[in-house]
Amino acid sequence: MKVLVINGPNLNMLGVREPDLYGRRDYAALVAFIGEQAAKRGIVADCFQSNSEGDIVTAIQQALGKYDGIVINAAAYTHTSVAILDALKSVALPAVEVHLTDISAREEFRRFSFVSLYASKTICGKGFDGYAEALDALVGIVGNKA
Repeated sequence: MKVLVINGPNLNMLGVREPDLYGRRDYAALVAFIGEQAAKRGIVADCFQSNSEGDIVTAIQQALGKYDGIVINAAAYTHTSVAILDALKSVALPAVEVHLTDISAREEFRRFSFVSLYASKTICGKGFDGYAEALDALVGIVGNKA
């Protein structure tokens, strides 16, 4: 199984950005964590991060025919991007949404997710462990389609 893990804007600033919310581990630590968790499950996981909405849309489109599913933390674009939602719908790959923090317990504007209108599951507030749960969810979804 091959999975594309997409991380949106400002996740490259982990460890620096609001460490009281996001922790002190940096983006490289997140990528390493995802790699370790994927390997434990026999999954190949490629990580992609961009601060640009268009680059994220392009990465989703290019996943078609190359990946079995997508784990996506669209970050701030979660709450604003119809383009990312439409890209996910266009490729029709199984997708699981993940957020490091609990977006439902944060500011009002963070409580709505365009991505959740497509994603099979949304995982919030579990930090790095949310990505491991997202991989497990994709294994269940893809396995059920086989």
